[in-house]
Amino acid sequence: MKNSKLLAELARNKPEDLAERAGRDSVLLATVFEGISSSDPKLRFKSAKILNLMSQKEPGKLYPKIDFFINLLDSDNSILKWNAIDVVANLASADVDGRFEGIFGKFYGLLQEGSLITAGHVVANSWKIVEAKPHLGNRITEQLLKIEKTKLPTEECTNILIGHAILCFDKYFDKIRNKDEVITFVKRQMDNSRNATKTKAEKFLKKHSHS
Repeated sequence: MKNSKLLAELARNKPEDLAERAGRDSVLLATVFEGISSSDPKLRFKSAKILNLMSQKEPGKLYPKIDFFINLLDSDNSILKWNAIDVVANLASADVDGRFEGIFGKFYGLLQEGSLITAGHVVANSWKIVEAKPHLGNRITEQLLKIEKTKLPTEECTNILIGHAILCFDKYFDKIRNKDEVITFVKRQMDNSRNATKTKAEKFLKKHSHS
């Protein structure tokens, strides 16, 4: 890595402060991207966090680099992959070229990798994509309605993921075309063996069952 002074600054300062500055400083931003490839895991993951924060606040500034994050969806490093899922979803609001539509299958294919955390990031971020791209709402809802059959290490993992889906549906329920299908899905969770998921179902139905 060439700019050791900037990298030292990256390691020393808070991600929130650096995310704000990187939006105005192209050299710092380039250094943050360089940090993703660092051999130091702390620097690598801090760089990923900075980019994640930037994608939330200034998606337009990171959008030109969307292919970088799309490639990270295939990363063997789980933390980089989870951050990439978050960032790609955040960049949907700036996606004027329809890049997300081109990777829809890849993005939702991550649900089948057998990792609760990976699947959880996909599900938890899905409402952002619906907000940014309402025309994808039906396709996204179809993917989330399938998660009862997602293969995860344990039944408890599946139940946790179902809870994430209920929270996600709640965030964009007004945009769901076939609300009855979602209501039926949530009603099934009233018998869920995980109390936290059952509670989410109860709250959802109390709020939406008469919509």
